[in-house]
Amino acid sequence: MGGSDLLRRTAMRRWATVTAVSLAVAGGSLGLGSAATAHAATGASPAQTTVEDGTWGASTDRTGGTITNQTVRDIVRTSIGGSDLRVKLSNVFGSQPVTFGDVSVGVVQSGAALVPGSSQEVTFSGNKSVTVPAGAEVLSDPLPGNVPAQSNLAVSIFVQGASGTVTGHNLATQTNFVSTDGDHAGEDAATAFTTSISRWYYLDGLFVNEPRNVGTVVALGDSITDGFRSTVGANNRWPDFLARRLLTKPAAQQDGVLNEGISGNRVLTDGAGVSALNRFDRDVLAQPNAKTIIFLEGINDLSGGATADQVIAGDRQIIARAHAANRCIIGATLTPFGTSSANEQAEVLTVNNFIRSSGEFDSVVDFNKAVADPSDPNRMLPAFDSGDGLHPNDAGYQAMANAINLKALSCKR
Repeated sequence: MGGSDLLRRTAMRRWATVTAVSLAVAGGSLGLGSAATAHAATGASPAQTTVEDGTWGASTDRTGGTITNQTVRDIVRTSIGGSDLRVKLSNVFGSQPVTFGDVSVGVVQSGAALVPGSSQEVTFSGNKSVTVPAGAEVLSDPLPGNVPAQSNLAVSIFVQGASGTVTGHNLATQTNFVSTDGDHAGEDAATAFTTSISRWYYLDGLFVNEPRNVGTVVALGDSITDGFRSTVGANNRWPDFLARRLLTKPAAQQDGVLNEGISGNRVLTDGAGVSALNRFDRDVLAQPNAKTIIFLEGINDLSGGATADQVIAGDRQIIARAHAANRCIIGATLTPFGTSSANEQAEVLTVNNFIRSSGEFDSVVDFNKAVADPSDPNRMLPAFDSGDGLHPNDAGYQAMANAINLKALSCKR
């Protein structure tokens, strides 16, 4: 046995020991096993055509951060597994072009530290670096490797020069990291990553090839979809719980889940992120193999002075655009909030009656019923309340995910 072979085998054993859901390691990088092995892991035949699906996503917005010759390390968890990982980076809200001088993906050991030998460099049209104009996005080349479901990955992005306004996701509910000066993208050690942040910078999505006829479920919403007040780092947003439920299904029904929630978002008007109407094409329709949308928005509109009729009109626009693109859309009822006025409660009831009974959505998930207090339907059940009367705790988010009829995700149009 040659020395290099021994190193490869040692690395594989160490990686498997450190992480329960691991990527195959070859030569110290993410590596794909034989075609037969990869297909056997998913229960598919080698002859099947692969399709690209989303395994992780976060809607981007303008952030208050700036980066200059530093490396960002974004920590994420995949939903489904697959091969040929691709990384989507965004400068949509940037104030100037940004150059990503080095990008890598590795497996998280703990904090900002990576499993030794797991980091692999990402390229863009064969190049290590890429300059992205303001207002644009970029998709990487496929990264050879077999990524299992529920993998904790670190996407490390070296920003060469000054960033200007940083595009990112403001409520990560995950601790991420920024380095000291320099390119530290390929480093396993956490030493250089001295600053913790609560946002994801630049990372918009992760996509994989699936040798099955599965699809992508897109959760479009506000802070309740974004997972506000769920446990930081636990991946206990309701779309996370949904992703774990889907993994209990047969392989051909294990859809990827993308969380496109933005805290404070509205259906009708821009504010915390552009409105759902304005971002629908980019955050939903442009996602690979997006087959079903779960739509939960309207509370911020109503609490901001919009009427139920205005929210319903916005919902109808979302439904029409989803159907025009041959996508299924599930309407989610608005959850109760204890600080609402009698007028707001009446408006919520009107919107929810439309969602439940209009028949305009392809299906309905009654999130309101899932978390409401039966003795006081205008309030959240105390066991599900995070403490502010509006946002669920981890148990509440799990109850929401459990209320989703998984068969409805396979709607055909």
